[in-house]
Amino acid sequence: MRRTGLPARDLRILDPLLSYPSTVLGRERAIVINLEHIKAIITAQEVLLMNSRDPSVVPFVEELQSRILCHYQATKSQINGEDSNWTNLYDLEAPQSRTSSPQNFSGGFPQFEDENEERKEDGKQSLENRDGSKVLPFEFVALEACLEAACSCLENEAKTLEQEAHPALDKLTSKISTLNLERVRQIKSRLVAITGRVQKVRDELEHLLDDDEDMAEMYLTEKLMQQLENSSTSSINERDDMDDEVLQSNMNNRTTAEISLEATGGSTSYEADFQNTENIHDNLFTQNIHSRASHGTRTSTTHSAISKHLDVEELEMLLEAYFVQIDGTLNKLSTLREYVDDTEDYINIMLDDKQNHLLQMGVMLTTATLVVSAFVVVAGIFGMNINIELFDEHKSGMQEFLWTVGGGATGSIFLYVVAIAWCKHKRLLE
Repeated sequence: MRRTGLPARDLRILDPLLSYPSTVLGRERAIVINLEHIKAIITAQEVLLMNSRDPSVVPFVEELQSRILCHYQATKSQINGEDSNWTNLYDLEAPQSRTSSPQNFSGGFPQFEDENEERKEDGKQSLENRDGSKVLPFEFVALEACLEAACSCLENEAKTLEQEAHPALDKLTSKISTLNLERVRQIKSRLVAITGRVQKVRDELEHLLDDDEDMAEMYLTEKLMQQLENSSTSSINERDDMDDEVLQSNMNNRTTAEISLEATGGSTSYEADFQNTENIHDNLFTQNIHSRASHGTRTSTTHSAISKHLDVEELEMLLEAYFVQIDGTLNKLSTLREYVDDTEDYINIMLDDKQNHLLQMGVMLTTATLVVSAFVVVAGIFGMNINIELFDEHKSGMQEFLWTVGGGATGSIFLYVVAIAWCKHKRLLE
């Protein structure tokens, strides 16, 4: 907290024991990032990682080191010899040397002061490559590395899930079984989880893009340079005040000398008048220094506001690039979700069709059972212990028995055909 100026509630976001969604916060002196497996604090001069020894974070650490090294070399090669504030930007232990070095050459001369202000303004705009592309500040390089690592991780997970989902869904379409249904259920659970994570990162980037003030808070290097310029300007003003006091005391001494010399002779009075004229010129010269210094401060502040507005647009372009990437990943997951839903609808249609066939079969079996029940009634009648001519051995035989059984079976079949034809006529069966 002393090193970064962050409150405890911002540091709590990086606590591995607490579960927080993806978050990107811009503060006065640092940027707090919690994106997937990356938990970092970015300042204008360093990056602090909470889990740098995690195997999943080691590739990101290597990539971040290489990017920071390339950025430092590019920045150092472009601004070397132009402004000591920029050459010592990565020096954490000597802030006073950065603020005092330009003052030693521009303290009492307005022309050098104007040149110093112009060099400071040119120093902000000189961070460009030879091909004309602008070099990003340190915090943007680290932020871009974090965003790229998080977006790449989510995109790889989405691609892996897509490669596993399509064969499983196709296999389930061809054969509905408990094993295939369990695989699809697990894939759908992973799809819901990944979609939620991607949606949170997308919403966070969209929130940053919609709020210019939050993006302006992320310009740590510019705010650091503004602080250095303010401290440099205040030091110049203090030294000018001291010079003004010295000149005022000299003027008083010379006025006293002028009064004493007037009593001695005319030639001495002429010399005192010349010195008095010189004092007036010095006073005007000192006032000119103050006016130029104040004008330089206003010019620097105005330029800082303009450059800050341009930098907000630059950061917006950077965030939009990764917003498009994460939005593409979300669209890919949405397409996969639609494919899963279509497969579920197709399976439900297949199940409904089979259920319809089973219902039709149930109707046919129920009709057959009804017809057989009618034949069972005939058999029940002949099974009764009653005296009729058909049971007389002298008047009946095998021929009568066959006629009775055949007639009952034929009648049952006729009744069944009539019932099925009636169901098809009423469109109860296909």
